[in-house]
Amino acid sequence: MTEETAHQRPQRGPLSPRSRRLRPGRAYLGHAQLSLVEHALCPLDAASSLGDPLIHEASYWFSDLNRHRKQAHARVLCPEGLSSSDEFYLWGLLSLTFSQQNPTADFYATPYYCLRRLGCIDAQANRGGKNYELFRSAIDRLAAVTYRNDFFFDPIRGEHRQVSFGFFSYSLPLDPQSSRAWRFAWDPIFFEFCSAVRGALLFDFQTYRALDEASRRLFLLLKKVFWRNAESPDFDLHDLAVHTIGFAPTQEPRHLKRKLLRCIERLLAQGILRLPTGISRPVDLFTKRAKGRYSVRLHRGPHFDHPLADAMHCDVTESPLYEILTTIGLDRPAIRHVLTAYDPRLIAEIADMTIAARERFGEAFFTKSPAAYFMDNLAQHAKKNRTAPDWWRAVRAEEERRRRQAERPAKGPDDHAEKAFRAYLDTEARDAFERVMDRVFQSFRSAGQSDEAARRTAQEHAELHFRHLFFKEHPECRGDGPSRVSDILS
Repeated sequence: MTEETAHQRPQRGPLSPRSRRLRPGRAYLGHAQLSLVEHALCPLDAASSLGDPLIHEASYWFSDLNRHRKQAHARVLCPEGLSSSDEFYLWGLLSLTFSQQNPTADFYATPYYCLRRLGCIDAQANRGGKNYELFRSAIDRLAAVTYRNDFFFDPIRGEHRQVSFGFFSYSLPLDPQSSRAWRFAWDPIFFEFCSAVRGALLFDFQTYRALDEASRRLFLLLKKVFWRNAESPDFDLHDLAVHTIGFAPTQEPRHLKRKLLRCIERLLAQGILRLPTGISRPVDLFTKRAKGRYSVRLHRGPHFDHPLADAMHCDVTESPLYEILTTIGLDRPAIRHVLTAYDPRLIAEIADMTIAARERFGEAFFTKSPAAYFMDNLAQHAKKNRTAPDWWRAVRAEEERRRRQAERPAKGPDDHAEKAFRAYLDTEARDAFERVMDRVFQSFRSAGQSDEAARRTAQEHAELHFRHLFFKEHPECRGDGPSRVSDILS
Protein backbone atom coordinates (compact mmCIF):
# COMPACT_ATOMS: atom_id res chain seq x y z
CA MET A 1 0.00 0.00 0.00
CA THR A 2 1.37 3.39 -0.97
CA GLU A 3 0.82 5.87 1.80
CA GLU A 4 1.01 8.91 -0.45
CA THR A 5 -2.12 7.91 -2.38
CA ALA A 6 -4.07 6.14 0.33
CA HIS A 7 -5.76 9.27 1.64
CA GLN A 8 -9.45 9.53 2.33
CA ARG A 9 -11.68 12.21 0.84
CA PRO A 10 -15.26 12.92 1.94
CA GLN A 11 -17.62 10.80 -0.13
CA ARG A 12 -20.26 12.79 -2.00
CA GLY A 13 -23.65 12.06 -3.41
CA PRO A 14 -27.11 11.53 -1.88
CA LEU A 15 -27.31 10.04 1.58
CA SER A 16 -28.45 6.45 1.86
CA PRO A 17 -31.75 5.65 3.65
CA ARG A 18 -29.68 4.49 6.60
CA SER A 19 -27.99 7.89 6.78
CA ARG A 20 -31.26 9.84 6.66
CA ARG A 21 -32.46 8.16 9.85
CA LEU A 22 -29.53 9.46 11.89
CA ARG A 23 -30.54 11.29 15.03
CA PRO A 24 -29.40 14.91 15.46
CA GLY A 25 -26.87 15.82 18.09
CA ARG A 26 -24.38 13.02 17.42
CA ALA A 27 -20.99 12.97 15.69
CA TYR A 28 -21.30 10.70 12.66
CA LEU A 29 -18.30 11.61 10.55
CA GLY A 30 -15.19 10.53 12.41
CA HIS A 31 -11.82 12.15 11.76
CA ALA A 32 -8.46 10.44 12.33
CA GLN A 33 -4.88 10.99 11.17
CA LEU A 34 -3.96 8.71 8.30
CA SER A 35 -0.50 7.55 9.44
CA LEU A 36 -1.44 6.98 13.08
CA VAL A 37 -3.94 4.24 12.20
CA GLU A 38 -1.07 2.11 10.87
CA HIS A 39 -0.07 1.07 14.39
CA ALA A 40 -1.30 0.90 17.97
CA LEU A 41 -0.59 3.87 20.23
CA CYS A 42 -0.35 1.62 23.29
CA PRO A 43 -0.87 -2.03 24.26
CA LEU A 44 -4.45 -3.28 24.46
CA ASP A 45 -3.83 -4.68 27.93
CA ALA A 46 -4.65 -1.88 30.37
CA ALA A 47 -2.60 -3.54 33.12
CA SER A 48 0.58 -2.91 31.14
CA SER A 49 -0.32 0.52 29.75
CA LEU A 50 -2.06 2.35 32.61
CA GLY A 51 -0.84 3.59 35.98
CA ASP A 52 2.87 4.05 35.30
CA PRO A 53 4.76 6.01 32.63
CA LEU A 54 4.90 4.07 29.37
CA ILE A 55 7.13 4.02 26.31
CA HIS A 56 5.35 2.10 23.58
CA GLU A 57 7.18 1.11 20.41
CA ALA A 58 5.61 -0.15 17.18
CA SER A 59 6.54 -0.44 13.52
CA TYR A 60 4.79 -0.78 10.17
CA TRP A 61 5.69 -1.23 6.51
CA PHE A 62 5.02 1.28 3.74
CA SER A 63 5.95 1.92 0.10
CA ASP A 64 7.87 5.08 -0.73
CA LEU A 65 7.57 7.12 -3.92
CA ASN A 66 9.81 4.65 -5.74
CA ARG A 67 7.64 1.71 -4.60
CA HIS A 68 10.39 0.44 -2.30
CA ARG A 69 9.21 -1.30 0.87
CA LYS A 70 10.46 0.36 4.04
CA GLN A 71 9.71 0.09 7.72
CA ALA A 72 8.74 3.02 9.94
CA HIS A 73 9.35 2.91 13.69
CA ALA A 74 7.12 4.83 16.09
CA ARG A 75 7.75 5.59 19.75
CA VAL A 76 4.90 6.85 21.92
CA LEU A 77 6.01 8.44 25.19
CA CYS A 78 3.21 8.42 27.77
CA PRO A 79 4.26 9.93 31.12
CA GLU A 80 0.79 9.27 32.57
CA GLY A 81 0.30 5.93 30.82
CA LEU A 82 -2.30 5.44 28.08
CA SER A 83 -5.35 3.24 27.54
CA SER A 84 -6.57 1.85 24.24
CA SER A 85 -9.97 3.37 25.09
CA ASP A 86 -8.33 6.82 25.12
CA GLU A 87 -8.19 6.70 21.32
CA PHE A 88 -11.98 7.00 21.30
CA TYR A 89 -11.67 10.42 22.94
CA LEU A 90 -8.71 11.45 20.77
CA TRP A 91 -10.52 10.76 17.50
CA GLY A 92 -13.78 11.99 19.01
CA LEU A 93 -12.37 15.39 19.97
CA LEU A 94 -10.68 15.64 16.59
CA SER A 95 -14.00 14.85 14.90
CA LEU A 96 -15.83 17.52 16.91
CA THR A 97 -13.11 20.06 16.10
CA PHE A 98 -13.41 19.43 12.37
CA SER A 99 -17.21 19.44 12.54
CA GLN A 100 -17.04 23.23 12.86
CA GLN A 101 -17.52 25.47 9.82
CA ASN A 102 -14.02 26.92 10.19
CA PRO A 103 -11.92 24.52 12.30
CA THR A 104 -9.03 26.05 14.20
CA ALA A 105 -6.40 24.60 16.51
CA ASP A 106 -8.33 26.01 19.49
CA PHE A 107 -11.49 24.08 20.31
CA TYR A 108 -13.83 25.33 23.06
CA ALA A 109 -16.66 23.19 24.40
CA THR A 110 -18.26 22.00 27.62
CA PRO A 111 -17.73 18.37 28.63
CA TYR A 112 -21.49 17.86 28.38
CA TYR A 113 -21.41 18.92 24.71
CA CYS A 114 -18.47 16.59 23.96
CA LEU A 115 -19.94 13.54 25.66
CA ARG A 116 -23.39 14.12 24.17
CA ARG A 117 -22.05 14.49 20.63
CA LEU A 118 -19.86 11.41 21.08
CA GLY A 119 -22.85 9.36 22.22
CA CYS A 120 -21.57 8.75 25.75
CA ILE A 121 -24.63 10.41 27.34
CA ASP A 122 -28.02 11.49 26.04
CA ALA A 123 -29.72 14.87 26.27
CA GLN A 124 -31.53 13.86 29.48
CA ALA A 125 -28.45 12.57 31.31
CA ASN A 126 -27.47 14.24 34.58
CA ARG A 127 -24.27 16.27 34.52
CA GLY A 128 -21.59 14.41 36.40
CA GLY A 129 -20.87 10.79 37.07
CA LYS A 130 -18.53 8.20 35.72
CA ASN A 131 -18.57 9.37 32.07
CA TYR A 132 -17.13 12.74 33.06
CA GLU A 133 -14.46 11.14 35.25
CA LEU A 134 -13.40 8.83 32.41
CA PHE A 135 -13.31 11.73 29.96
CA ARG A 136 -11.21 13.92 32.22
CA SER A 137 -8.77 11.10 33.00
CA ALA A 138 -8.39 10.30 29.31
CA ILE A 139 -7.55 13.87 28.32
CA ASP A 140 -5.03 14.05 31.18
CA ARG A 141 -3.20 11.09 29.67
CA LEU A 142 -3.55 12.19 26.04
CA ALA A 143 -2.28 15.70 26.76
CA ALA A 144 0.97 14.28 28.19
CA VAL A 145 1.78 12.11 25.15
CA THR A 146 4.78 12.77 22.90
CA TYR A 147 4.73 10.94 19.57
CA ARG A 148 7.89 10.22 17.54
CA ASN A 149 8.31 8.53 14.17
CA ASP A 150 11.37 8.13 11.94
CA PHE A 151 9.41 7.76 8.64
CA PHE A 152 6.15 9.62 9.15
CA PHE A 153 4.37 10.66 5.95
CA ASP A 154 4.06 14.45 5.87
CA PRO A 155 0.89 15.12 3.82
CA ILE A 156 1.73 18.81 3.40
CA ARG A 157 5.13 18.26 1.81
CA GLY A 158 4.33 14.89 0.25
CA GLU A 159 7.35 13.12 1.73
CA HIS A 160 8.36 10.97 4.68
CA ARG A 161 10.06 12.85 7.51
CA GLN A 162 11.27 12.39 11.05
CA VAL A 163 8.67 13.93 13.36
CA SER A 164 7.93 14.60 17.00
CA PHE A 165 4.68 16.13 18.24
CA GLY A 166 2.05 15.97 20.96
CA PHE A 167 -1.71 15.75 20.54
CA PHE A 168 -3.11 18.73 22.46
CA SER A 169 -2.89 20.90 25.55
CA TYR A 170 -5.89 21.90 27.60
CA SER A 171 -7.21 24.45 30.06
CA LEU A 172 -10.08 23.33 32.30
CA PRO A 173 -11.92 25.04 35.17
CA LEU A 174 -10.86 23.54 38.48
CA ASP A 175 -14.44 23.53 39.77
CA PRO A 176 -16.16 20.48 38.23
CA GLN A 177 -19.54 22.21 38.62
CA SER A 178 -18.48 25.25 36.58
CA SER A 179 -20.41 26.05 33.37
CA ARG A 180 -17.31 27.53 31.74
CA ALA A 181 -15.98 25.97 28.55
CA TRP A 182 -13.02 23.64 28.36
CA ARG A 183 -10.30 24.71 25.97
CA PHE A 184 -8.34 22.22 23.87
CA ALA A 185 -5.32 23.57 21.96
CA TRP A 186 -4.18 21.09 19.33
CA ASP A 187 -0.46 20.71 18.71
CA PRO A 188 0.21 22.83 15.58
CA ILE A 189 2.15 20.11 13.73
CA PHE A 190 -0.41 17.41 14.53
CA PHE A 191 -3.29 19.73 13.59
CA GLU A 192 -1.61 20.56 10.30
CA PHE A 193 -1.27 16.87 9.47
CA CYS A 194 -4.92 16.24 10.38
CA SER A 195 -6.13 19.23 8.34
CA ALA A 196 -4.48 18.11 5.11
CA VAL A 197 -6.63 16.11 2.70
CA ARG A 198 -3.82 13.59 2.25
CA GLY A 199 -3.45 13.23 6.03
CA ALA A 200 -7.09 12.86 7.04
CA LEU A 201 -9.04 9.63 7.40
CA LEU A 202 -12.83 10.02 7.52
CA PHE A 203 -14.92 7.18 8.88
CA ASP A 204 -18.35 6.29 10.26
CA PHE A 205 -18.04 7.28 13.91
CA GLN A 206 -21.13 5.42 15.07
CA THR A 207 -19.82 2.15 13.63
CA TYR A 208 -16.46 2.83 15.28
CA ARG A 209 -18.10 3.47 18.65
CA ALA A 210 -20.08 0.20 18.48
CA LEU A 211 -16.90 -1.90 18.19
CA ASP A 212 -14.55 -3.12 20.90
CA GLU A 213 -11.11 -1.50 21.12
CA ALA A 214 -9.22 -4.17 19.17
CA SER A 215 -11.79 -4.18 16.36
CA ARG A 216 -11.75 -0.35 16.24
CA ARG A 217 -8.06 -0.34 15.39
CA LEU A 218 -8.52 -2.93 12.67
CA PHE A 219 -11.54 -1.02 11.31
CA LEU A 220 -9.56 2.21 10.89
CA LEU A 221 -6.69 0.43 9.15
CA LEU A 222 -9.13 -1.28 6.77
CA LYS A 223 -10.92 2.01 6.12
CA LYS A 224 -7.62 3.31 4.82
CA VAL A 225 -6.93 0.17 2.75
CA PHE A 226 -10.41 -0.23 1.28
CA TRP A 227 -10.63 3.33 0.02
CA ARG A 228 -8.80 2.20 -3.12
CA ASN A 229 -8.79 -1.59 -3.01
CA ALA A 230 -11.50 -4.23 -2.69
CA GLU A 231 -9.14 -6.50 -0.78
CA SER A 232 -6.22 -5.99 1.53
CA PRO A 233 -2.64 -7.09 0.98
CA ASP A 234 -1.49 -10.22 2.79
CA PHE A 235 -1.07 -9.08 6.37
CA ASP A 236 1.48 -10.91 8.48
CA LEU A 237 -0.33 -12.26 11.53
CA HIS A 238 2.28 -11.07 14.03
CA ASP A 239 2.63 -7.57 12.55
CA LEU A 240 -1.12 -7.05 12.32
CA ALA A 241 -1.99 -8.47 15.73
CA VAL A 242 0.91 -6.95 17.70
CA HIS A 243 1.92 -3.70 15.99
CA THR A 244 -1.43 -2.59 14.57
CA ILE A 245 -3.93 -3.93 17.09
CA GLY A 246 -1.72 -4.03 20.18
CA PHE A 247 -1.90 -7.61 21.43
CA ALA A 248 1.04 -8.72 23.58
CA PRO A 249 4.08 -9.82 21.50
CA THR A 250 4.76 -12.65 23.94
CA GLN A 251 1.62 -14.54 22.96
CA GLU A 252 1.95 -17.64 20.83
CA PRO A 253 0.82 -17.44 17.17
CA ARG A 254 -2.19 -19.69 17.81
CA HIS A 255 -3.42 -17.32 20.51
CA LEU A 256 -2.85 -14.27 18.30
CA LYS A 257 -4.70 -16.02 15.49
CA ARG A 258 -7.67 -16.74 17.76
CA LYS A 259 -7.84 -13.13 19.03
CA LEU A 260 -7.57 -11.69 15.53
CA LEU A 261 -10.27 -14.09 14.36
CA ARG A 262 -12.67 -12.64 16.93
CA CYS A 263 -12.02 -9.15 15.52
CA ILE A 264 -12.65 -10.40 11.99
CA GLU A 265 -15.93 -12.00 13.06
CA ARG A 266 -17.12 -8.73 14.60
CA LEU A 267 -16.26 -6.80 11.44
CA LEU A 268 -18.06 -9.41 9.34
CA ALA A 269 -21.15 -8.94 11.50
CA GLN A 270 -21.00 -5.16 10.87
CA GLY A 271 -20.62 -5.60 7.10
CA ILE A 272 -17.14 -4.09 7.18
CA LEU A 273 -15.72 -7.35 5.85
CA ARG A 274 -17.15 -10.11 3.69
CA LEU A 275 -16.09 -13.67 2.98
CA PRO A 276 -14.86 -14.15 -0.60
CA THR A 277 -16.29 -16.73 -2.96
CA GLY A 278 -15.22 -20.24 -2.01
CA ILE A 279 -14.67 -19.48 1.68
CA SER A 280 -17.44 -20.23 4.17
CA ARG A 281 -15.58 -19.85 7.47
CA PRO A 282 -13.56 -16.83 8.72
CA VAL A 283 -10.75 -19.12 9.89
CA ASP A 284 -10.12 -20.12 6.27
CA LEU A 285 -8.95 -16.55 5.54
CA PHE A 286 -5.63 -17.44 7.21
CA THR A 287 -2.80 -18.97 5.20
CA LYS A 288 0.06 -20.84 6.86
CA ARG A 289 3.44 -19.66 5.53
CA ALA A 290 5.76 -21.58 7.83
CA LYS A 291 5.78 -23.06 11.29
CA GLY A 292 4.19 -20.45 13.55
CA ARG A 293 3.80 -17.97 10.67
CA TYR A 294 0.47 -17.02 9.15
CA SER A 295 -0.88 -14.34 6.84
CA VAL A 296 -4.42 -13.13 6.29
CA ARG A 297 -6.10 -11.30 3.41
CA LEU A 298 -9.35 -9.43 4.08
CA HIS A 299 -12.10 -8.36 1.68
CA ARG A 300 -14.15 -5.17 1.63
CA GLY A 301 -17.73 -5.54 2.88
CA PRO A 302 -20.99 -3.73 1.98
CA HIS A 303 -20.46 -1.15 4.74
CA PHE A 304 -18.25 0.82 2.37
CA ASP A 305 -20.84 0.86 -0.41
CA HIS A 306 -22.77 3.65 1.35
CA PRO A 307 -21.63 7.28 1.36
CA LEU A 308 -20.61 8.65 4.73
CA ALA A 309 -23.27 10.54 6.64
CA ASP A 310 -21.95 14.07 6.51
CA ALA A 311 -23.26 15.63 9.70
CA MET A 312 -20.15 17.74 10.04
CA HIS A 313 -21.78 21.10 9.33
CA CYS A 314 -24.95 21.16 11.36
CA ASP A 315 -27.26 23.97 12.49
CA VAL A 316 -26.49 26.54 15.14
CA THR A 317 -27.81 24.35 17.97
CA GLU A 318 -24.98 21.87 17.39
CA SER A 319 -22.20 24.43 17.79
CA PRO A 320 -20.04 23.72 20.86
CA LEU A 321 -20.61 27.34 21.88
CA TYR A 322 -24.41 27.15 21.63
CA GLU A 323 -24.96 25.73 25.10
CA ILE A 324 -22.50 28.19 26.63
CA LEU A 325 -24.23 31.18 25.01
CA THR A 326 -27.62 29.85 26.06
CA THR A 327 -26.35 29.70 29.63
CA ILE A 328 -25.45 33.39 29.40
CA GLY A 329 -28.99 34.23 28.26
CA LEU A 330 -28.79 34.70 24.49
CA ASP A 331 -31.68 33.44 22.36
CA ARG A 332 -31.26 31.47 19.13
CA PRO A 333 -31.29 34.44 16.68
CA ALA A 334 -28.70 36.27 18.80
CA ILE A 335 -26.52 33.15 18.97
CA ARG A 336 -26.75 32.69 15.20
CA HIS A 337 -25.65 36.32 14.72
CA VAL A 338 -22.75 35.98 17.18
CA LEU A 339 -21.47 32.75 15.64
CA THR A 340 -21.64 34.26 12.17
CA ALA A 341 -20.13 37.66 12.91
CA TYR A 342 -17.28 36.96 15.37
CA ASP A 343 -14.19 34.80 15.74
CA PRO A 344 -15.02 31.64 17.76
CA ARG A 345 -11.93 32.12 19.92
CA LEU A 346 -13.04 35.62 20.90
CA ILE A 347 -16.58 34.39 21.54
CA ALA A 348 -15.26 31.67 23.83
CA GLU A 349 -12.98 34.08 25.71
CA ILE A 350 -15.70 36.67 26.39
CA ALA A 351 -18.24 33.96 27.25
CA ASP A 352 -15.75 32.46 29.72
CA MET A 353 -15.23 35.88 31.30
CA THR A 354 -18.99 36.47 31.57
CA ILE A 355 -19.73 33.10 33.20
CA ALA A 356 -16.78 33.55 35.57
CA ALA A 357 -18.15 36.95 36.61
CA ARG A 358 -21.55 35.44 37.40
CA GLU A 359 -20.07 32.50 39.31
CA ARG A 360 -17.83 34.72 41.43
CA PHE A 361 -19.82 37.93 41.91
CA GLY A 362 -23.44 36.92 41.32
CA GLU A 363 -26.14 38.52 39.18
CA ALA A 364 -25.72 41.86 40.99
CA PHE A 365 -22.41 42.33 39.14
CA PHE A 366 -24.21 43.07 35.85
CA THR A 367 -25.76 46.48 35.23
CA LYS A 368 -28.43 44.98 32.94
CA SER A 369 -27.89 41.26 32.39
CA PRO A 370 -25.14 38.73 31.62
CA ALA A 371 -26.27 38.69 27.98
CA ALA A 372 -25.94 42.47 27.67
CA TYR A 373 -22.54 42.38 29.38
CA PHE A 374 -21.39 39.68 26.99
CA MET A 375 -22.60 41.44 23.83
CA ASP A 376 -21.06 44.77 24.83
CA ASN A 377 -17.68 43.26 25.67
CA LEU A 378 -17.70 41.10 22.55
CA ALA A 379 -18.31 44.10 20.28
CA GLN A 380 -15.72 46.30 22.03
CA HIS A 381 -13.03 43.61 22.10
CA ALA A 382 -13.63 42.83 18.43
CA LYS A 383 -13.00 46.51 17.62
CA LYS A 384 -9.95 46.47 19.95
CA ASN A 385 -11.49 49.30 21.96
CA ARG A 386 -11.27 47.42 25.23
CA THR A 387 -8.90 45.08 27.04
CA ALA A 388 -9.64 42.47 29.69
CA PRO A 389 -10.53 43.96 33.10
CA ASP A 390 -8.12 43.69 36.01
CA TRP A 391 -10.36 41.28 37.93
CA TRP A 392 -10.38 38.88 34.98
CA ARG A 393 -6.59 38.92 34.65
CA ALA A 394 -6.36 38.28 38.40
CA VAL A 395 -8.79 35.37 38.13
CA ARG A 396 -6.79 33.81 35.28
CA ALA A 397 -3.53 34.25 37.19
CA GLU A 398 -5.05 32.67 40.30
CA GLU A 399 -6.42 29.74 38.31
CA GLU A 400 -3.03 29.16 36.74
CA ARG A 401 -1.41 29.24 40.18
CA ARG A 402 -3.96 26.74 41.53
CA ARG A 403 -3.48 24.52 38.49
CA ARG A 404 0.29 24.38 39.00
CA GLN A 405 -0.22 23.71 42.69
CA ALA A 406 -2.67 20.90 41.94
CA GLU A 407 -0.16 19.28 39.59
CA ARG A 408 2.58 19.29 42.21
CA PRO A 409 2.64 16.60 44.89
CA ALA A 410 1.40 17.59 48.30
CA LYS A 411 4.09 19.17 50.46
CA GLY A 412 4.37 19.64 54.17
CA PRO A 413 6.18 22.43 56.00
CA ASP A 414 9.49 23.41 54.44
CA ASP A 415 8.84 21.27 51.36
CA HIS A 416 9.30 18.12 53.41
CA ALA A 417 7.88 15.83 50.71
CA GLU A 418 10.17 17.24 48.01
CA LYS A 419 13.20 16.80 50.23
CA ALA A 420 12.12 13.23 50.99
CA PHE A 421 11.75 12.54 47.26
CA ARG A 422 15.26 13.86 46.53
CA ALA A 423 16.67 11.72 49.32
CA TYR A 424 14.83 8.74 47.82
CA LEU A 425 16.51 9.34 44.44
CA ASP A 426 19.93 9.62 46.07
CA THR A 427 19.63 6.40 48.08
CA GLU A 428 16.99 3.71 47.62
CA ALA A 429 16.18 4.36 43.95
CA ARG A 430 19.58 5.58 42.79
CA ASP A 431 20.62 2.57 40.68
CA ALA A 432 17.15 2.05 39.18
CA PHE A 433 16.86 5.76 38.38
CA GLU A 434 20.18 5.78 36.53
CA ARG A 435 19.23 2.70 34.50
CA VAL A 436 15.86 4.16 33.51
CA MET A 437 17.37 7.53 32.67
CA ASP A 438 20.01 5.89 30.48
CA ARG A 439 17.36 3.84 28.67
CA VAL A 440 15.19 6.90 28.01
CA PHE A 441 18.26 8.94 27.01
CA GLN A 442 19.18 6.35 24.38
CA SER A 443 15.60 6.38 23.06
CA PHE A 444 15.53 10.14 22.65
CA ARG A 445 19.01 10.26 21.13
CA SER A 446 18.14 7.54 18.60
CA ALA A 447 15.07 9.64 17.70
CA GLY A 448 17.38 12.46 16.59
CA GLN A 449 17.81 14.68 19.65
CA SER A 450 21.21 16.10 20.52
CA ASP A 451 22.97 14.58 23.53
CA GLU A 452 22.25 17.65 25.65
CA ALA A 453 18.55 17.80 24.74
CA ALA A 454 18.13 14.02 25.09
CA ARG A 455 19.77 14.04 28.52
CA ARG A 456 17.61 16.93 29.71
CA THR A 457 14.40 15.30 28.45
CA ALA A 458 15.42 11.92 29.88
CA GLN A 459 16.01 13.55 33.27
CA GLU A 460 12.51 15.05 33.21
CA HIS A 461 10.79 11.82 32.19
CA ALA A 462 12.74 9.66 34.65
CA GLU A 463 12.01 12.06 37.52
CA LEU A 464 8.33 12.09 36.61
CA HIS A 465 8.31 8.28 36.63
CA PHE A 466 10.04 7.95 39.99
CA ARG A 467 8.04 10.78 41.54
CA HIS A 468 4.91 8.81 40.68
CA LEU A 469 6.36 5.66 42.28
CA PHE A 470 7.63 7.51 45.33
CA PHE A 471 4.29 9.03 46.24
CA LYS A 472 2.64 5.66 45.77
CA GLU A 473 5.10 4.13 48.21
CA HIS A 474 4.79 6.99 50.70
CA PRO A 475 1.08 7.76 51.19
CA GLU A 476 1.94 9.93 54.18
CA CYS A 477 3.18 12.52 51.63
CA ARG A 478 0.34 12.20 49.15
CA GLY A 479 -2.14 9.60 50.28
CA ASP A 480 -2.22 7.51 47.11
CA GLY A 481 -1.71 4.14 48.78
CA PRO A 482 1.20 1.69 48.73
CA SER A 483 2.97 0.35 45.68
CA ARG A 484 6.28 -1.24 44.69
CA VAL A 485 9.28 0.35 43.00
CA SER A 486 10.57 -3.03 41.79
CA ASP A 487 8.23 -2.83 38.76
CA ILE A 488 10.69 -0.44 37.15
CA LEU A 489 13.27 -3.24 36.87
CA SER A 490 10.99 -5.54 34.87
